Amino acid sequence: MDLKEIQNLIKFVAKSGASEVKLETGDVKITIRTGSDEKETTIVQQVPQQQMPQQMPAQQPQQQPAPAPQESAPQQKESNESTQDDSKYITVKSPIIGTFYRKPSPDKPIFAEVGDTVKEGDVLCIIEAMKLFNEIESEVSGKIVKVLVDDSSPVEFDQPLFLVDPS
Repeated sequence: MDLKEIQNLIKFVAKSGASEVKLETGDVKITIRTGSDEKETTIVQQVPQQQMPQQMPAQQPQQQPAPAPQESAPQQKESNESTQDDSKYITVKSPIIGTFYRKPSPDKPIFAEVGDTVKEGDVLCIIEAMKLFNEIESEVSGKIVKVLVDDSSPVEFDQPLFLVDPS
């Protein structure tokens, strides 16, 4: 190997990002090491940065409960009234986490409106999860009494979506 080939090899190793390369050809043994100490320092610096965001969300919920009781007081009154009225209805809940859509596409009509009569197996909405659109079907026959989720909003697993009057 001549000097030019060795220089080209060093440049290639430096560009590749490898920390160490050993080359043996005949009587020639070459070991090329790049600044691996700097890379290790960078990795050590990244670990505390990853831990800090984990601590910050823990502090944020502590700040949020203060306003929550003010908001939940009216909701509790409403929920007590609605529980009395809604006890005779069947709640259709979300089987997955995703984004709730009332239409198959923006230019199509809504699957189920308040007051519509649905049969078991009728599609009520779509929930998008990981770029897949899952049709949510009615488990009971009856009349849609209330839509509990706004269109294009996120939903959680087991979150109530519709109230259906089975009578």
